[in-house]
Amino acid sequence: MAIHKLHIDEFDETEYTLVAIHTSIEDYRLAYFINKKLPILLHKNKDEIQIRVKQGQTSFSRFTFENDEKEICWDLIQNKNEIGGTVTTVQDLFTDSPMATKVYLLPEFKKVDYFLKVENASETAEEITSKINSIERITAVYTIDSKNIKSKNNLIF
Repeated sequence: MAIHKLHIDEFDETEYTLVAIHTSIEDYRLAYFINKKLPILLHKNKDEIQIRVKQGQTSFSRFTFENDEKEICWDLIQNKNEIGGTVTTVQDLFTDSPMATKVYLLPEFKKVDYFLKVENASETAEEITSKINSIERITAVYTIDSKNIKSKNNLIF
């Protein structure tokens, strides 16, 4: 009987560019400004990204543009969200007070506000970052090497 071995290197991994965006702009406004700067039309995706952590379950907003003919996909994803809860204080000195826990899509990049995941783009990463950086109220824009991402599974959707 023959033994067949599969090596992890044999599986095709989707190539994508991941752009980190630091800004205080709301997600829908950021999508609008990116649409004006780049030749895409991001729209709100009803399928938000669901993440389950020990504190509970949360979802991250997602704006998507897909071009099936050219097999291009752009996703603008929120990185930070909060899980709310109540905590009873010691010896009931105070009433229950709400306490929120911050949750991150990619916890190793806690300072990043949004990610732009681009698959098969015709623009280079430098072109994308320079166009996004020209938007007002953008603090920083840079690409992230996919080898530095520990929680890659959160980017599979």
